[in-house]
Amino acid sequence: MVKQRKNIPKLKIPSYDDGEDSDEGHYRVDTMEEKIICKYTGYDFDRLEDMEVFEYWHLLKDAVIYNRMQTEEGREYLEKCYRLEQTEPNRQAIREKIARKEG
Repeated sequence: MVKQRKNIPKLKIPSYDDGEDSDEGHYRVDTMEEKIICKYTGYDFDRLEDMEVFEYWHLLKDAVIYNRMQTEEGREYLEKCYRLEQTEPNRQAIREKIARKEG
C-alpha cells in the first residue's frame, strides 16, 4: 500500500480541458497510473505498493511529462498546461506586444 507523508508539496499531473469528450468506451483501466509509472521506471507493481505516496506521485508526474514530451502534440499540450497554471502576468511579453502594435 502507498504510504502517506505529511507536509508534502502539491504534485499535479499537467492537464487541461481541450473541449473534446473522452471516449473511454465500455471498459476502464483502473491501474493506468501504475502502468504508466512501471513503463517509465521499470518497477513492478509490488515495488509501487511499497513506496511512499510522495514518491509515487512524483514518478507519475515525471512519467506523464516525459511521455508528453516525446511528440510535438504532447509538447504543445504541456505548453498549454503551463500557461493555464500561471497566476502572474508576463509583463515583458505584454510590453513587446504593445510595442509591436504601436510601432
